[in-house]
Amino acid sequence: MLITTTCVLPGYNVVKVLGLVRGNTVRTRHVGHDIMAKFKNLVGGEVLEYTKMMGECREQSLDRMRAEAEALGANAILAVRFSTSEMMESAAELLAYGTAVIVEEA
Repeated sequence: MLITTTCVLPGYNVVKVLGLVRGNTVRTRHVGHDIMAKFKNLVGGEVLEYTKMMGECREQSLDRMRAEAEALGANAILAVRFSTSEMMESAAELLAYGTAVIVEEA
């Protein structure tokens, strides 16, 4: 499956647009990680626990979006974007979305 943030795929022709596909995940923070984050805020530096968590969120969202596209019969997803939102004080959603298409080499 080809996945790109661009609206066109050089060397390929879009033969069919299948529609919007998306994948999301909602994660909560661990209280221990919050304590470490507050400490890091005092001394500065990267909060590795959150960096790891957000990386896992992105991959899970992409995997879910890819699965939805495959179920439609797509072989590519164009114009992929990410969006985040806070669900409640300690939970956030990460959403990946794009356009599922069937492409052929030009």
